Amino acid sequence: MNTAKRRTVIAGNWKMNFTPAEATSFINAVKPLVAGKDNCDIVFCAPYVTIAAAQAAAEGSNIHIGAENVHFAEKGAYTGEVSAKMLRAVGVDYVIVGHSERRQYFAETDYTVNLRTKAALAEGMKVILCLGEVKEQRLAGITNEVVAMQTKLDLADITAAELKNVIIAYEPVWAIGTGLTATPDQAEETIAVIRATLAEIYGEATAETVTIQYGGSMNEKNAAELLAKPDVDGGLIGGASLVPEKFAAIVDAAQ
Repeated sequence: MNTAKRRTVIAGNWKMNFTPAEATSFINAVKPLVAGKDNCDIVFCAPYVTIAAAQAAAEGSNIHIGAENVHFAEKGAYTGEVSAKMLRAVGVDYVIVGHSERRQYFAETDYTVNLRTKAALAEGMKVILCLGEVKEQRLAGITNEVVAMQTKLDLADITAAELKNVIIAYEPVWAIGTGLTATPDQAEETIAVIRATLAEIYGEATAETVTIQYGGSMNEKNAAELLAKPDVDGGLIGGASLVPEKFAAIVDAAQ
């Protein structure tokens, strides 16, 4: 982390877990464990049906509640989708866009990721923009080319002013849900490529201000080592975000 230049963000992605009652119970359990831990922003991105319950439980705490996805249209015939305007209307400030599972299972492309990012930014939301390589690309030695291309496509036509509300989450897809984790050196090297690509687009000074998380199975055991790297500005946490003590330990590592 480089806290002199960038804000550290520890965000939990609950994925398809928790009922509203379970979300309330979780937030009530984690609140005292992260109270006063103000060296990082703490976010939980929740399924749509649990957002209201999570917000109510988190009220008055240092916990922010976000959403896991957003559609690119303001309204229309998009059955099952939720717009940025709808999310803002219920007080959502953060949203994940382009998660690898959305790309893998729901046909998200860099084009639609870009559209969703623009829609969320237009409503004043903070976007956690996910990108990263699959195992075959890592083994083929083209990781750097892949993440550079994704960075350029996903941020196409997004201004430097808008970029202030973008957090990038680098997720090596081969490390999500597999028990594998990129080594701290691998994470640092690839995030440095993303930051260099941002510098190419927006200039070095702007690139140095962008928070870039690691999102590939960060947990309570490896968080400190990953966060010690200068370009790793936090984590997008999956499984460990479902256990209060594990998530709190990651927040402690960010302190």
